[in-house]
Amino acid sequence: MKDRTTRQAGRLGLLAMLLPLAVASAAQTDLKWNTRVADPAHAAPPATRAGVPATQSAPTTPASPTLNVRSFEAMAEEMVAGGRIPGLAVAIVQNGRVLSARGYGVTDSRKGLPVDAHTVFRLASLSKSFAGAVTGILVNDGVLRWDSKLVDYVPDFRLSQPDAAQQVTVADLLSHRTGLTRNAFDRDLEANADFHSLTLKLANAPMTCAPGQCYAYQNVAFSLIGDIVFATTGQFYSETVARRIFKPLGMHDASYGLEGIEASARWAKPHVRGGGGWVPLTPKPNYYRVAPAAGVNASISDMAQWLLAQTGHRPDVLPAPLLATLHHPLIDTPSELRGSSWRKTRLSSAGYALGWRAFSYAGHDIAFHGGAVQGYRGAMALLPDHDIGIAILWNSESALPSGLLPTILDSALGITGGQWLDEGITLPATQYVDQDDAPPGSDSSAASGAPH
Repeated sequence: MKDRTTRQAGRLGLLAMLLPLAVASAAQTDLKWNTRVADPAHAAPPATRAGVPATQSAPTTPASPTLNVRSFEAMAEEMVAGGRIPGLAVAIVQNGRVLSARGYGVTDSRKGLPVDAHTVFRLASLSKSFAGAVTGILVNDGVLRWDSKLVDYVPDFRLSQPDAAQQVTVADLLSHRTGLTRNAFDRDLEANADFHSLTLKLANAPMTCAPGQCYAYQNVAFSLIGDIVFATTGQFYSETVARRIFKPLGMHDASYGLEGIEASARWAKPHVRGGGGWVPLTPKPNYYRVAPAAGVNASISDMAQWLLAQTGHRPDVLPAPLLATLHHPLIDTPSELRGSSWRKTRLSSAGYALGWRAFSYAGHDIAFHGGAVQGYRGAMALLPDHDIGIAILWNSESALPSGLLPTILDSALGITGGQWLDEGITLPATQYVDQDDAPPGSDSSAASGAPH
C-alpha cells in the first residue's frame, strides 16, 4: 500500500489526465454484446446509442415467457434428497423480477440447520465480478482509468521482464493479461503465505508474454486491484465495495473475509467427502487473503440482487454503459471450450472481460463465472437477449449441481438434446409458464435481501 503522500500525488496526477476510456465507459451503449475483438489490447466498449440517459434502465428485448422455475426448484430438491449433497441455493431472475431465490438442504451435515434465502455461502472466484464492478464505478467517477498504470498506485511493483511492470494497466489486471504464467503463486497462497509477500515475489516470476498480449488466470496479481482502489479512495477495498455495491443494492447478508462469514446470522459450512459421507470443516483463510479475487461471502438473496443489477435493472448503481464494458471480452480464452460436457457441446467461443467470462453458448452471448475453494462451489450466468440471470451456490465439492446452470440455459433457449445432470434428476417437462402462473412472491421485492 502507498502512504498518504503518494496517494495524494497519484490523485493529483489523475486529475490532470481525464480518461478517454472513462468517457468511453460512460457512453450510451446497448447491453447486447458485440462479437469478440481480436486485438487483446484495451478494446473500446460496444457501439454507442444516442439519446438514452445514463440513468435509464438498459434496453431489453421484447417480453419473453417466464421460465418454469418450479421444475428447477424440484431438481434442486432432488439434489439434496438423501444427503447427496449437503446444501444448495439457487436464484433465477428474469425481466427485472426475482423468479426464485431459495435454499435447499442443510448448512451443516451434522447439525441439520436448513439452508434458506439468507444463508451465507463463500463465493470464491464469483468475487471477481465485484472487483470489476467497483473499479468501473471509480472509472465512471472520473478518478480512475481503464488504462491507468498499476505502478502509479503500487510503485514497488516489479516483473521479471524489463519495463513490463510499467505496462500493466487496470484492465490488464481485471482481464488476466499481466503476462504471468497461470495461477502464479496460488500454491504459496494455499500454504498460507501472506498477500504482500507474494506480490513482491512476482518480480522473479516467469512470464509468457508482454502485459496485455496473452491470457493466464490469476488470483494474486488480480488482487492488486484492491491496492489501486485503496490508493484511489483512501478506503480499504472491502469497505469501498460495501459502500458502493452491497449497501445500495440491499445485499444485507454480504461481507468479506473469514470474520465476515463467521459473523453471519446463518452460514453454510464447507464440506468434503470423508467416512462415506460429507464432513463439515472450518473454512480456510488462505483465499480470503486475496479479497478482490475470492473474498466475498453472500446469500442467494444477495445474489438475486446482484443478478438484477448485472442484467441492467439497477442503473443507479451499475448503469447500462458500464455493464456493456464490464461484459465485453478483451482476450480469447480457448481453453474454456474444453472440460465439462456442456462446454464442449454448447460453447463456440470463449473470452475474458473485466471480472467475467464471455461465452458464445449455442450462438447466444452469455457472461459467466465459476468459483471453487475448499468445500464450496458456485456458478453464475447472464443471458442478455432473454434478460435472465442465474446463480447457484453449494457448500460441498460435489460436481452434481454444476449441470443445473446449463440445464436452465437450455430450457430458456428451447434447446434439447443435452443431458448435463445425473439421470436420476428429473428434467423439466415444460420450459415456460404463463406470466399469471409464476411462483408466488416472484416479484423482486420478495427476495430483496432485507434484514432478517
